[in-house]
Order: sequence, then structure tokens, then C-alpha cells
Amino acid sequence: MSAEHLVLRVMMLGLRGFPNVQGGVETHAEQLCPRLKELGCDIEVIVRSSYMPPDRGDEWHGVRYMRVWCPKISGLETIVHSFLGVLVAAWQRPDVLHIQAIGPALMVPLARLLGLHVVVTHHGPDYEREKWGALARLALQAGEAWGMRFSNGRIVISRTIRKLVREKYGLSSVLIPNGIALPEVPSSTSALQKFGLAPGRYVLMVGRLVPEKRHMDLIQAFADARLDGWKLVLVGSTEHADAYAAMVAARAEATNGVVMTGFQCGLALQELYAHAGLFVLPSSHEGLPIALMEALSFGLPVVASDIPAHLEIRLDDVHYFHLGDVSALAERLASFARNPWPSELREKTRSWLAEREDWSSVAERTFGCYRRAIEPRRGGPHVRSRTVPPRTA
Repeated sequence: MSAEHLVLRVMMLGLRGFPNVQGGVETHAEQLCPRLKELGCDIEVIVRSSYMPPDRGDEWHGVRYMRVWCPKISGLETIVHSFLGVLVAAWQRPDVLHIQAIGPALMVPLARLLGLHVVVTHHGPDYEREKWGALARLALQAGEAWGMRFSNGRIVISRTIRKLVREKYGLSSVLIPNGIALPEVPSSTSALQKFGLAPGRYVLMVGRLVPEKRHMDLIQAFADARLDGWKLVLVGSTEHADAYAAMVAARAEATNGVVMTGFQCGLALQELYAHAGLFVLPSSHEGLPIALMEALSFGLPVVASDIPAHLEIRLDDVHYFHLGDVSALAERLASFARNPWPSELREKTRSWLAEREDWSSVAERTFGCYRRAIEPRRGGPHVRSRTVPPRTA
């Protein structure tokens, strides 16, 4: 064997940071990057310095951080960080710049002009989120168009997004859904004790405090369902204080049995998942919701709105309700509360989920996209890689 082997140099852009930073894209990268490292990627993630202070270290599981400043202002944070991140990547000259989501993808033309090979992962049409105004929607639509048209490689996380890219732009894309990692189910209950919860007697929702998550629908449905002895637990926070987050907090305080925990991670979040009686996601917009997949990975019964991203998971009809129909949601809550799932059914759900694609497979297929993105039109793959000593057993 050779004493040296080639390493594919990758920089990733478009997320706040990880681990334990709130957000679906952040969770996606947290699972993906260490596995790409194992496959032979020298991977560096361009993170936002306000979310990743120096005391969190310079690397995690072999994945290095490049901290880049950005203003912590809604509407400016992503675009400024993406612009500066592309300049950093142009200076560093990785083999591949992997941009996550269509907002940061607004910078794909600049990256290509600077000579970078770019792969974009489309996590969903973010311009459909209720929080954005007209100008932000236009920017996101431009990011989608430019990211799809000018990138060297296009990844989508759902069939719905693949169809959108094909019909809207006439372009093919590689479907690589979010992976599955079955967790160890903790028996500890420290988080439950902290928030005054009883195992199996609370409805759980995990998600940022943004309008498209439709917290108000769930709070009203919970109140209407009148679940004796149950609580509603809302896990999540907002990066920027706004009217919606204040409205949710006020409604939660005024509704008996509603508990807001703020952002949770690690063992505390695992305990909240493990001991919930029911998980609900009433969103109006999702890509392929990691929180819903996490709930299923703990074997929870789930209820979700009937948007395409949720229907793509292909649960039985009883797990869905029509988006915005609060009375139908209340009926679903009452039905599942009356018929709690036994441990056998929870394990059956975990086994069913385990048959889906795991994160190792996601990493392997993503690595394949990198190689194709840098392959010249003629000849074999060309990789501007450095050499490193081989790993020892």
C-alpha cells in the first residue's frame, strides 16, 4: 500500500454551527460532517462566530471550525455570513464548497466566478415560510434559482423538492433524504422532574419559535381537547426576539398545562422525547422535518399536518390532520391520549424507521456528489488534495 493517500478538501457553508445549535440544517450537518470525515474528507465548516464562541473549541469529531463574523440581525445574518464565507472559501481553495439551503445559495454565482466547485443542498422552499416579507422572499427565490442553475451539484432532501426543481427549472437533482440514527432510549427522568412532567402524560413539540411551526394552533387544540392530567411541552426558542415569540409565550402562560422549556439538547432533549405520550408537528412548511423523524426514532406516536413534507414519510392516515384545522387536531390529541401506545408498538415503530436510509449512507452518497462535481468533462476526477499519512488500525 502507498504511504500516503489523497484527501478531498471540503468547506461547508450555510449553517450557524454544531453540535447543540438549534435548527434542522444544523442537525443535518452535525450528523453528516463526522461521517464525511471518516470517508476521507478534510472538512471545515464555516460557522457563525456569535453561535460558536471560542470556548467551544476549534474542532469536533475531527471536523474543524472556521469562525466568521456576521451581524445577529434577522434578514441580514444569513446573507452577510454567506458573502463573507464565500470570500473565505475563495482564499482557502477547497476542492468543494458545500452550501446548505437556498438562502446562502444566493452566493453561488459569486463562488463560481471565484473559481470554486459548488454543491448545494436544497432543504426546502424557505420563501414559503410565513415570517418573511416580500424582499426576503425575492432574495430566497433568487437563491433557489441561482443555486440550482449555477452549482456543480444539486442535492435535495425529499421527493417533493426534487419535483419542484425539475418542474421549475428543468433540472435533475440527487435525492438524498435526511438519515436515521436510532438513539439509545434513556430511562432517566431528570428533565421531566425539572419541568414538572409525568412520563407518558404530555404532548411534545420540538421546533423554533417561528410562525410556520403553528404553535398557536397546537396550544388552542390542546386547550380544546381537555386532556385530564396531561401537559403540552413546547421545546425551542428564537434567535431574534420578535412579536410571534412573544405571542406564543403569552398564550402559553394563559393556557393551563402548557410548559415552555426553551432550547434543549443532549440528554435533556432525549429524556423529553423518550417519555412523551405523543409528538405533534402542526407546521405549514417543512423540508423533511428532522424533529418528526427524531420523535419516530424514539418510538413515539406522532400527529402532523398534511403538508407534502409530512405526507412523504408515509404514515397511516390517523397520524395526519388537515393543516390549520384546530378541531381536527384536538380530536387527534384526544384519541391518542385515550389510547396510549404500549412499548411493543413503540419498538415496532423504531424497527420500521430503521429500514430507512441511515446517516452513513447519506454521507457516502454526498461524497459521491462531491467527486462528480469536481470531475472534469474529460478524463478522470481531478482533486486538488493534500497528502496525509494513512490511518492506523
